[in-house]
Amino acid sequence: PQHVVLYPMVSKSLRNIAAGKDPLEGQRHCCGIAQLHEHHSLGYEDLDELQKNPQPLIFDIEVLKVEEPGSYQQDPWAMTDEEKLQAVPLIHKEGNELYRQGKVPEAASKYYDAIACLKNLQMKEQPGSPDWIELDQKITPLLLNYCQCKLQCQEYYEVLDHCSSILNKYEDNVKAYFKRGKAHAAVWNVAEAQADFAKVLALDPSLRPVVAKELRSLEARLREKDKEDKVRFKGIFSQ
Repeated sequence: PQHVVLYPMVSKSLRNIAAGKDPLEGQRHCCGIAQLHEHHSLGYEDLDELQKNPQPLIFDIEVLKVEEPGSYQQDPWAMTDEEKLQAVPLIHKEGNELYRQGKVPEAASKYYDAIACLKNLQMKEQPGSPDWIELDQKITPLLLNYCQCKLQCQEYYEVLDHCSSILNKYEDNVKAYFKRGKAHAAVWNVAEAQADFAKVLALDPSLRPVVAKELRSLEARLREKDKEDKVRFKGIFSQ
């Protein structure tokens, strides 16, 4: 049992991976024993019980498939720190190529993998330290690419969350304001969209034609919505 005392944390990470989540989700920058004391509940009754009462474990391993040598591409969680750093530019490039081919969900998945690699490394650094900031600056363009994919997939609230997180750290990021403005416009947050587009123009006046196009589109949608509302409410009040 003494050899598996930290297994519940490992198992939670594996379950996160199976669910497509970050394997270190919910963990903070500290040692394994501190993690053990930090988490009074792991979110799974069986793991909570095993954490309280460590038991000898027996693992059954099932072979699912056999791949040719050199054909296997490691998941980010399985890479060493050096492998993660080397993989990020390649994954980024793969994402860009998929996006150019119009395979937007697949591109988003690639950008997510690259972000996960860097986030994993960043968790090992002290927040605000030079190394942490350097990694964060590598994450930002990938996150903006991810947001562009999510815009096209009409997942607007995710775009709002990610762009806001970027702007909380980098107040002069024009792309984050622009993408957040588009997301606000899509969910009818008119004042917020106008404020974000105004900020884009203040930071980069050369984007005026692009912003003007977005504002015209928003105004046209508002007029159409107003017409639809008048027809709808007219029917209600005439009864």
